[in-house]
Amino acid sequence: MRIVIDPGSAVPPYEQVRGQLAGQIGTGRLAVGTRLPAVRQLAAELGLAVNTVARAYRELEAAGLVETRGRHGTVVAPGRDDATDRLQAVAAGYAAEAVRLGVPADRAVALVRAALAAARPE
Repeated sequence: MRIVIDPGSAVPPYEQVRGQLAGQIGTGRLAVGTRLPAVRQLAAELGLAVNTVARAYRELEAAGLVETRGRHGTVVAPGRDDATDRLQAVAAGYAAEAVRLGVPADRAVALVRAALAAARPE
């Protein structure tokens, strides 16, 4: 697992961590059951605040990509299906394009929410 933080990026550090881990999970580079470093350990390795890494892990868990098992740590979640994997790949591409265009993360997420709302049949 390799994560690189760009301190000059407009993308917040927690989002850089989340995005890179999600990408590695989506491509299978981090297989189901792979244990992620402890929050404190990864924060120290990356030179980030513990809360920054904790937020990234929380968002990955909310997306169903990882599971936190208390003292047993955080692991890549099982049970992903083909649709989830395909959406993860599309999301990673969308995120990369948003970063390339300089669109702030909150705006990019708002655009996805609006697109989802418009796609739902009434």
